[in-house]
Amino acid sequence: MPGDLRAVFDFIAFSARLREVERHNNATADRKESVAEHSWHLAMVSWLLHQQFEREFGHALELERMLKMCLMHDLVEIEAGDPSAWATQHSAEHTQDKARIEEEVAQRRFTPLPGPLATEFLALWHEYEEGVTPEARLVRGVDRLNPALMRLLTGQGWQDVDADATALDRLQLPRVQVSETLTALYEEVRDAAVERGLLPAAS
Repeated sequence: MPGDLRAVFDFIAFSARLREVERHNNATADRKESVAEHSWHLAMVSWLLHQQFEREFGHALELERMLKMCLMHDLVEIEAGDPSAWATQHSAEHTQDKARIEEEVAQRRFTPLPGPLATEFLALWHEYEEGVTPEARLVRGVDRLNPALMRLLTGQGWQDVDADATALDRLQLPRVQVSETLTALYEEVRDAAVERGLLPAAS
């Protein structure tokens, strides 16, 4: 097998392991969601909302770049793990450790890709992490909305993290408020969760 193809094959095999990484929210009432499932659903939601986002922002947004970010942004978690946002939101030290470990994984796993692939993967991953471009901010907003949606849809609720609507707002709003669309969707999720008794009302 040619060297470039071997490097791509090795990365394909590596990326397949994303199925093995469990998230903290459920996929169904009976099992946790995998990070691969999560990444796929982010891509689907971003695609579905793309035109709405463009109308809201008043300019074109690169859907292909958004979809690529959705699909690859959590690949580093194959080796770095998927820490709970609830456990890390108040710890600056943990956030710095997470960033350092994930950067090491990104460099180790993305740079062996041949030619422009290595550059593209690293650039997209850094774009997502930095959250500066409109596309990255929107994908980060969808990423934050998704676990709340799954906790509602599966009936998991938030008892395991001892959260009420106020705590959920603190976690969600900094990311979803980049877009009126995402904010409205989040509020729908939050209010439905309160109504169904899955989330205590604001304290």
